[in-house]
Amino acid sequence: MKKLLTTILSLGLAASAALAANPAITAVKVSDSLDTIKADSAAWSKAKFETVILYPQTAIEFNDKKANALVANAKGKKAQVAALHDGKNIAIMVKWADKTKDVEQCMSSDVYTDGFAVQFAGATKKAQPLPYIGMGSEGRPVVVHLQKATAKVYEPNGNKDVSTQINRQQTGVFGKELADFDAKVASLANTDYERVFVGEGFRSLTEVKDKSIKSNGAMVHGPAGWSGTLSRPLKDEYVNLNGTVPVSIAVWDGSSMGRNGLKNLSSWVAINLEGQKANSAMVGELTTDAKGDAAKGKEAAATNGCTGCHQMTAADAPSLLGPSLKNVGGYSTAEYLRESILKPSAVVVPGYNRNAHANTPWYNIEKGKRVSTMTDFSFLDKATVDDIVAYLKTLKSEVE
Repeated sequence: MKKLLTTILSLGLAASAALAANPAITAVKVSDSLDTIKADSAAWSKAKFETVILYPQTAIEFNDKKANALVANAKGKKAQVAALHDGKNIAIMVKWADKTKDVEQCMSSDVYTDGFAVQFAGATKKAQPLPYIGMGSEGRPVVVHLQKATAKVYEPNGNKDVSTQINRQQTGVFGKELADFDAKVASLANTDYERVFVGEGFRSLTEVKDKSIKSNGAMVHGPAGWSGTLSRPLKDEYVNLNGTVPVSIAVWDGSSMGRNGLKNLSSWVAINLEGQKANSAMVGELTTDAKGDAAKGKEAAATNGCTGCHQMTAADAPSLLGPSLKNVGGYSTAEYLRESILKPSAVVVPGYNRNAHANTPWYNIEKGKRVSTMTDFSFLDKATVDDIVAYLKTLKSEVE
């Protein structure tokens, strides 16, 4: 009986692991200039869409009872992703289901917006492991393009047009004069919420405001949901995109109070630029299943104390001693998980949960550097590490 149960467990974990890898996407080369491409541009008819799975980010529980209840049983989302390039620019389209249209209105502190982000690995002087998704890693930067759905507001364009920064009901004008005021606000209004950030580790994410990054983003809502587009140069002072471009994609759902860490996101996805030599090693890493025996990995994780500090599955009680891992297999690469096991201080994530006990911090400060309180497991043999990584890759929610 024990052997039979072990066999069933192995088959179940193997089937779950098969969902881990996203396909490589081909960025079709086009002759059209992509620097101002939109969702309805004819060039997209040449694109090849692939399904990418975005998993709920659940590492840290929010201090928001209502939001936590809304996302308690969140599932993975399927997004359709395609890419184009013209030799100078890359354009990416992301389509995802969302029947409600939630827009940024700047009139309430508890209204949240739909949005999406595309993240690129920043340029480095030498080839390195892919950075931590969301904030980058020390010496391994990321560039994040964020787009939110917005509506016209009373402060229309950020240019300090004082006369149009007031509520229309406080203008003291009526009839045609009020109509003229509304028309002026509408003509000045900027409904495009597009931001670009760079990050290189813990709490380093910084908005780029000097216009040194040129990009064009937009969102369009239809009966099936959102279509988000982004175009940017293949090369600038922050990125050098060629051959195979790793990207990570995130979406926010305003009706679920999505913001910051309440989102669905993908692991790194490989985009191959048509007409250029692909990075076969990177494509292999991002499109194939993790090596190792997931069933043995589950046993090794328990034996080595992983379950003592981390919530591994949704059925486990939440733990405040370390970040939850119940969806880590969906948005982490095998190499990142391996690095976390062998070198836990290589990437220190924001934390810890403010509800945790003061005696259980996630990191300590040693000689001015944050050092993880997680045990260094570099003493484990390679096969055991491979098995644990294979198990961790199975940890993810169902996909709706």
